[in-house]
Amino acid sequence: MALELKPEWNPESLPPPPVPERLPSADHVAQTLRFELSLTTILTLVLVAASVWLLIRLAPILLVLIVALLVVGTMSPAVTWLEAHRIRRGLGITLVFSALFVSLVLIVTLTIPSLVSQAAALFEREPVFRKGLANYLGHYHLSAPLAEWLRNLKYGGPGNTLGATAFAYSLRIFEIMAYGLSSIFLAVYMMIDRDRLRGGLFAIVPRAIHIRLSRVMLNLETIVGAYIRGQLLTCMLIGIFTFVLLTTCGVENAMALAVFAAVADILPYIGGLLSVGPAVLAALGHSPTAAVIVLVMMLAYEEFESRVLVPRIYGRALRLPSSVVLFALMAGGVLMGLLGALLALPLAATIMMLIEELRVELPGEQEQTTDTALRAGDDLAEQEYERRTEGVGALEASAIAVEISADRRFEESHPHEDGNSETLGSNV
Repeated sequence: MALELKPEWNPESLPPPPVPERLPSADHVAQTLRFELSLTTILTLVLVAASVWLLIRLAPILLVLIVALLVVGTMSPAVTWLEAHRIRRGLGITLVFSALFVSLVLIVTLTIPSLVSQAAALFEREPVFRKGLANYLGHYHLSAPLAEWLRNLKYGGPGNTLGATAFAYSLRIFEIMAYGLSSIFLAVYMMIDRDRLRGGLFAIVPRAIHIRLSRVMLNLETIVGAYIRGQLLTCMLIGIFTFVLLTTCGVENAMALAVFAAVADILPYIGGLLSVGPAVLAALGHSPTAAVIVLVMMLAYEEFESRVLVPRIYGRALRLPSSVVLFALMAGGVLMGLLGALLALPLAATIMMLIEELRVELPGEQEQTTDTALRAGDDLAEQEYERRTEGVGALEASAIAVEISADRRFEESHPHEDGNSETLGSNV
């Protein structure tokens, strides 16, 4: 029987299998993407970066402008009242700012000299006060270590830099005073040139939003006035409280210290602490017991003011909920420090006002009948403005817009005195 031999299979003799085409991977595609910025985009980014840099560099000047606007908003109602009583605007501005200058001079005269003399006297008598306080604390077992620390307290190295520190603080105070005077003079010029400045602003803004702009400006003036009234009320209350407390404890120069406490209360948070220090030092010159009483009562009042008075007074004046007032103060202090806390309430009230005046539709709100009436009134006001300002320049048009907005706000705040909201439409 014959055997059939089969050839041995050799894989190398077979043609290679076809290689499938490889699709480009996702990574490969991502690597081939190209981003191209147009010239307009590059210029926009450069302008934004330059604007941010410029704002940072001009931060002190912007602060001067903000303070000047606050002064203008505070003094404008008084000037307007004098104008209503047939006093020329220039003379009214002179009278109002003269009264402000006299008030500042009186405050400085009443507080600074007496506080400096009292601080010098306390510094000279400090060893005697410290020895008496240490002897008083040494009678008790719990306070004996503190008494021993007071007896052994020595003023070493830090005293050598006292002159340099005082000089640095003097320069800082001088700088603050210079900025403050600049703000006041800028406010004077802004009030004198009110019409031209307003006309220039209206000239660069489209006429379609002139009515809304005028309403926003009027409401900003109202917000500033309400904020300043709230400041004056809280300052007056802490001044009265400090005067009564120090007088009851037999502390000298109670009036000067009360005025200082009222002025320091303008500063959020730290203003109260600044007023506590001089009051306690003055009471310490009378007796340690009086100093303890003043310290406890002042701290208790500061807590009462920050938790109860400030939310209620500013909430009512600025039409903000008490919780919003407290949150705005805390958020402003955390974000921007003292300046943020000082401007937090006007900024919060301004945001609420813009939402209302610009008729912003919030996601959770539905349009009500009152909203429809407000929008109809807006349309009527804009029609009247277009009719009265046809062929009129921006300077005169701005005055007409403010007049229409003021009349409209009066009608909204006194709806029953005008019968209905159709009065405005009768002039169209």
